[in-house]
Amino acid sequence: MPVLIEGISVVIQVSAIARRFPGGVEGFRRAVPNETMCADNELARLGFMAPRDVQEYVRSLEACGLVYKRDGKPIDLVVVDQQGGPTVACDWIEFGHVALDGAENKRIAVCRLAGSTATKVFMPTNWKFERSLSASFHFVPAEDVANRLKFLRHEGNVDVYLDTQTGQELFMGRTSAR
Repeated sequence: MPVLIEGISVVIQVSAIARRFPGGVEGFRRAVPNETMCADNELARLGFMAPRDVQEYVRSLEACGLVYKRDGKPIDLVVVDQQGGPTVACDWIEFGHVALDGAENKRIAVCRLAGSTATKVFMPTNWKFERSLSASFHFVPAEDVANRLKFLRHEGNVDVYLDTQTGQELFMGRTSAR
């Protein structure tokens, strides 16, 4: 069944979690670093906003026995971008966009196990489209960050920046140390 993809997502095969992660699926659930997890019986997904947080999370999964890539191909997990899909070619997932509840103005990115015919989308607990990255996605290319974003403050697990081009405050959820 499809899982929601927002920001930069780490998508993991549930079968690999059950086989390799210490404590299996329950051990994995206890170890998730944020509240973005959603899962069906085939895939688990966690979302991040900062590439550094993704790298650290992938390293932690590898330290627990999961395999990210072998010979350049994703084995147990893959990184999937909300806008561009998998960051490396992956033959065990399908990525696309669907209209949430049939509403074309509520499009979301999703990922499912290749060959699956399931259509019910799994989302994190308490996820609401109106407060989501799907509704208000804002991307600043890496090459523009230094010139365009001015760091303002930390608010708990969130870094707040001023976009000097638009005058808007941007919020970046974080799971790793700054």
